[in-house]
Amino acid sequence: MTTITQDSAVTLHFTIKLSDGSVADSTHNMGKPAKFVIGDGSISDNFEQCLIGLKEGESKAIELKAQDAFGMPNPDNIHHMDRAKFVGDNQVEVGTIMAFSGPDGVEIPGIITEIAGDSVTVDFNHPLAGQDVSFEVEILTVEPSNS
Repeated sequence: MTTITQDSAVTLHFTIKLSDGSVADSTHNMGKPAKFVIGDGSISDNFEQCLIGLKEGESKAIELKAQDAFGMPNPDNIHHMDRAKFVGDNQVEVGTIMAFSGPDGVEIPGIITEIAGDSVTVDFNHPLAGQDVSFEVEILTVEPSNS
């Protein structure tokens, strides 16, 4: 059985639960596991440290404080936009998640949090920012990285 180390390529199923026990996200719902390489920056360092040492076939619940999971909300990620920019079929209502083009052309999701007259407030923080979460992981495969 292979153990997760730095640079391991890991395939796993995960379920993210909020502190009230509700499920925020799960690879089981998507029908396919997540894959990443330890150290590639796709997950937080703290979460990686919790995975190192786990073996194929192992399951574990990992409790992460907000700052170690998706970070704390950043006020700089909240933007006020002119309502005229929202044209077409897009419903502009509080709670809607929309994709916006970032400065580098990559789409980033934003949640509309407030509409006041011609001003629309969009929050680009991760939806789980500021929340303590529990990751329930099931390690499927561990392989040495090809790098």
